Amino acid sequence: MTGLTDQRADLLVRVRERLASESADPTPQVMADAIRAESGGVLGDTDLLEALRFLQTELVGAGRLEELLADPDVADILVVGPDQVWVDRGIGLRRSDVRFTDDAAVRRLAVRLALGAGKRLDDAAPWVDGQLSNVGRRGYSVRLHAVIPPISVDGTCLSLRVLRPVTQHLAALVDRGAIPPEIAATMSSIIDARLAFLIVGGTGAGKTTMLSAMLGRVDPAERILCVEDAVELAPDHPHVVRLVARTANVEGVGAVAVRDLVRQALRMRPDRIVVGEVRGAEVVDLLTALNTGHEGCAGTLHANSTTEVPARMEALAALGGMDRAALHSQLAAAVHVVIGVARDADGRRGVSEIGLVTRGADGLVRIAPVWLRDNGFTDARADLDRLLSSRSTRTVSEPGSR
Repeated sequence: MTGLTDQRADLLVRVRERLASESADPTPQVMADAIRAESGGVLGDTDLLEALRFLQTELVGAGRLEELLADPDVADILVVGPDQVWVDRGIGLRRSDVRFTDDAAVRRLAVRLALGAGKRLDDAAPWVDGQLSNVGRRGYSVRLHAVIPPISVDGTCLSLRVLRPVTQHLAALVDRGAIPPEIAATMSSIIDARLAFLIVGGTGAGKTTMLSAMLGRVDPAERILCVEDAVELAPDHPHVVRLVARTANVEGVGAVAVRDLVRQALRMRPDRIVVGEVRGAEVVDLLTALNTGHEGCAGTLHANSTTEVPARMEALAALGGMDRAALHSQLAAAVHVVIGVARDADGRRGVSEIGLVTRGADGLVRIAPVWLRDNGFTDARADLDRLLSSRSTRTVSEPGSR
């Protein structure tokens, strides 16, 4: 680009200032007019078009990452400096062909996205965690995290988790192998019998997809209250109310915690309460929701396997001021089944195990494996079947019970 190469940065600053002073939306026409005005009208059509593309990348949306966000298969975009842009399309991380001109370009994008989330990112606040709405061509919500040098040694680090509403059905998950046919009836029975359950797994293992599909089977006459820290659940059900937590703004005010929303959900005549992903002290809120007397409640939790759930919840509950004895007492009363999801050797996501919550003579909760992906059903299946049978009998005899 002959007329712009040496003055690109200066032109960018001038056009940004002009657009800000005019309070105009940066449409292609508005930006083209600003470029002509700030360049003195000396740019030809080719240079003008290239300048427009450059400024759109620098001023609008997610810039160079727009194409990746528009891809319906992309779940995560991870940027490390200008030359490393990694993408997860459900089969593990792969390096993309996207590149930035330098780390300053990555930082400008991170700062712009942070502002879009109502946050600040600068030397005084070198990291940011927030959520963006209507990002990308399809208007998805995106969970944003960014860290800038010198905290991040290898350059500006930008992490984007695309939060697409999940509307899969159980039958569709069976068809694609995420739910093996041998456990399809068991998965449906857990919902029909109104058992309280947790879905556990690592990041990107498919917890939300599985939970949303299971909620889609809930009786249409029931009212589901979903409490999340980011909008992800979108079950195919006629009566779903979604409440979303909110972090504090730049001034440090306006935060709405999951705990506050659980209290509100209790006053909204729920049949089932569902608490989205639990990462910290809000595990206390999850147990509170599951112990409200409303049957069939559910939630998701980070854990590598079902057997790790008690220890994982102990650690998180300690952050919320709940001791070990109280945690095990609450857990035993609140949850019946734990469903583990994970990626297989080929990177495909699906159910990896089903466990039954039991409580020993010592008062501690343990998870008895009922089904394992590599070994099938265990002897504990009989215990789960008895529980399902008793609950189904009660549901028939007491249709109004909760």
